[in-house]
Amino acid sequence: MKIKKEYIILTIVIIALSVYLVMRRSDRTLYELPEIQKVSPKEITRIEITKGQTVIDLNKKDNHWYIAPKEYPADAAKVKSMLDSIEELTLTALVSESKTYNLYDLSGETKINVKAWQGDSLKRDIDVGKTASSFRHTFVKTAGDDRVFHARGNLRNIFDTTVEDLRDKTILTYVPSDIQEIQISKEKQSYTLVRTQQPEKEETTPADKKESAAPPAQKAGWHTPDGIAGDEAAVDQLLNLLSDLHCETFIEDRGKEEFTSPSINIQLKGAQQYSLAIFAKPESEDAQYPAVSSASKYAFLLSSRDAESIIKNVSNILKEPETEEEKPEPDKPESKPAKE
Repeated sequence: MKIKKEYIILTIVIIALSVYLVMRRSDRTLYELPEIQKVSPKEITRIEITKGQTVIDLNKKDNHWYIAPKEYPADAAKVKSMLDSIEELTLTALVSESKTYNLYDLSGETKINVKAWQGDSLKRDIDVGKTASSFRHTFVKTAGDDRVFHARGNLRNIFDTTVEDLRDKTILTYVPSDIQEIQISKEKQSYTLVRTQQPEKEETTPADKKESAAPPAQKAGWHTPDGIAGDEAAVDQLLNLLSDLHCETFIEDRGKEEFTSPSINIQLKGAQQYSLAIFAKPESEDAQYPAVSSASKYAFLLSSRDAESIIKNVSNILKEPETEEEKPEPDKPESKPAKE
């Protein structure tokens, strides 16, 4: 009888523990995460980012993105990060139902509201708060829902931006091998270098020349019209630097036409023509170089590092002609000993 009573007690304990565990598990899953509508980046034609009183309006035209109202070209890589985040928005956990948003930077001036449209149809509307301590999640709130959720990824880093940060700062881009002519004006001097093809020098005997019917190998060189050779290393460095050149910032209070008398003017000719003009640097130590280019409608500032690297290569682009003292003396024939 005693054993039977112990079995009954044990059964009751097991049932009680099972109920407790079931109820505890249920407490953790009393909510359901909202279903997020799928959005394709190709469908999005407009993005609006609002933080406090600042509104950034991005519009897609002819497969390119522009910043309204001045139609500044937008940085394609940064817009792609935004579109990817809009497409891949994933809520991972419920954080709060208290409607207290200050703790998560989801109120007032700290909140970032992101909207995305396909034509006139609103496809995404979320508030972006601060990043979680792991930096792998961001506190967000979706339109029409008072709750705070964790969203996967660092959305704050992507959408906390300015018009200046979003502008495309590429001010020259081309393929260096396409350039066939370089014109440089500097300090009242001007000269032109033309890409030429020259045969490689090969040490061959007359017999070898008869046997080989193939033309000699060709290599690219740079020369002025009067035959002065260009320094190939300096030319290559200059063309590579200019082929993907970015500015630090744009000059808002002066138009391109107001900049005259550049310190250096570079014209590049290939399938297309490109130009870059660099002006004197202001006297302050941390100043940057004003410049204009054919690929930008706006005047801009080049970093001191880029501008001074361009100036250095331009200065070294022509080889110095050899002086009489520098020319190597011709080999003298060996004198034969006198006959005795």
